Amino acid sequence: MTELTQNFLPEADLDGVELSDGELELSDRASLRRVAGLSTELADVTEVEYRQLRLERVVLVGVWTEGTAEQAEESLAELARLAETAGSEVLEGLVQRRSRPDPATYIGSGKVKALADIVASTGADTVICDGELSPSQLRQLEERLHVKVIDRTALILDIFAQHARSREGKAQVELAQLEYLLPRLRGWGQSLSRQAGGRAGGANGGVGLRGPGETKLETDRRRINKRIAKLRREIAAMDTIRATKRGRRMANEVPSVALVGYTNAGKSSILNAVTGAGVLVEDALFATLDPTTRRTETPDGRVYTLTDTVGFVRHLPHQLVDAFRSTLDEAADADLLLHVVDGAAAAPEDQVVAVREVLAEIAEKRAEPLPPELVVINKADIADEMTLARLRNLLPDAVVVSAHSGQGIDTLLSEIAARLPKPETVVDVVVPYTRGELVAKAYAEGEVLAEEHRPEGTHLRARVHPELAAALADYATNGSGA
Repeated sequence: MTELTQNFLPEADLDGVELSDGELELSDRASLRRVAGLSTELADVTEVEYRQLRLERVVLVGVWTEGTAEQAEESLAELARLAETAGSEVLEGLVQRRSRPDPATYIGSGKVKALADIVASTGADTVICDGELSPSQLRQLEERLHVKVIDRTALILDIFAQHARSREGKAQVELAQLEYLLPRLRGWGQSLSRQAGGRAGGANGGVGLRGPGETKLETDRRRINKRIAKLRREIAAMDTIRATKRGRRMANEVPSVALVGYTNAGKSSILNAVTGAGVLVEDALFATLDPTTRRTETPDGRVYTLTDTVGFVRHLPHQLVDAFRSTLDEAADADLLLHVVDGAAAAPEDQVVAVREVLAEIAEKRAEPLPPELVVINKADIADEMTLARLRNLLPDAVVVSAHSGQGIDTLLSEIAARLPKPETVVDVVVPYTRGELVAKAYAEGEVLAEEHRPEGTHLRARVHPELAAALADYATNGSGA
């Protein structure tokens, strides 16, 4: 029997009743049920300190349509972490069991009244829904609850807006926000209508207040469309710069590895552990929005790049996937994907599924297959042994590491070296000592199989890329340079 069932079934009904996950009594299925343990209300700060923090007081509401009760609660718990990251204080978490969200009010008109009572009793000023609300659902809920209502998509967009630092990141977030806002524009400021016509004293104000015929809503929509077009042009220009840098690396045949995974799985920590990059590491959702690329070497001396990318989350808004396409292309164009999994998470298997869904969406839009994937289970030092055993069984080829303690990093480096593409062209050359830069390049970009110092120069047998092989052709042992 689940803990959720024990919390909400009357005590008299428990005798002799065995309910599986997802099965609840009719009265409990039809009620708004509190999810325990989500409140982050501050209890030990003074009123002055609390006012200085100025946190929004929020109530979370989710609709459980499929899966188990545990999965529904975990989704709401993640929404609570997102709300905290955005700067909110979670007062209550409520789940409504329905076959599908109500098309008018998301949770049903009767439950809206119950929710309004909870909002009033807790003193909340915001309600956050664990799903994407339609414009009509948003309007209906705000009219009935008399507080601000946002959905999961708007919350994630807000977090991205807070964390964006680079010019490209800010432009991408603003584009996603405007595309989300455009269909949700409402008639705020109807008094500012500029429709022509009307009698004196009528709805349009009469003489002196007639306008050119465009409503405030139409003006807002036109300005947003112009801004969206400008942002797309700016992002396209930045995309060209990023593509040029990426093309230069590809022309130099430098293999690339991209870190992908759920938000807060430890991708930046892995980057630091492998390359010593020293990038920002925070125990927060979406701490990394701008990709960071660092150059490093395999244990056998081959150079490659490692790129940290933005984290994914369940139901990642499509607007963000589109806006961050240039950033995500870093992952799609890599030679190897390091899929970092949080071994200490409550449901890491669900996170793996969510990340692979987003990657599949990227591959579908590009109409190209994704690079090979190496799964890295991080946070082994704090993960539960049963969870690690379950993940090892589910992902038998995964590497288990701890970026914090260094456990398993050497194994990870060896796996990366084994999976990176190796140069294919074998050369046998004697390079004059005056062309030492070619020998250095063979070590940096290729794989040296044998080396011997002769009076006429350095004898090399090596695997190199075609471009370097062409540069070394004049010094082949059977050619004029031998």
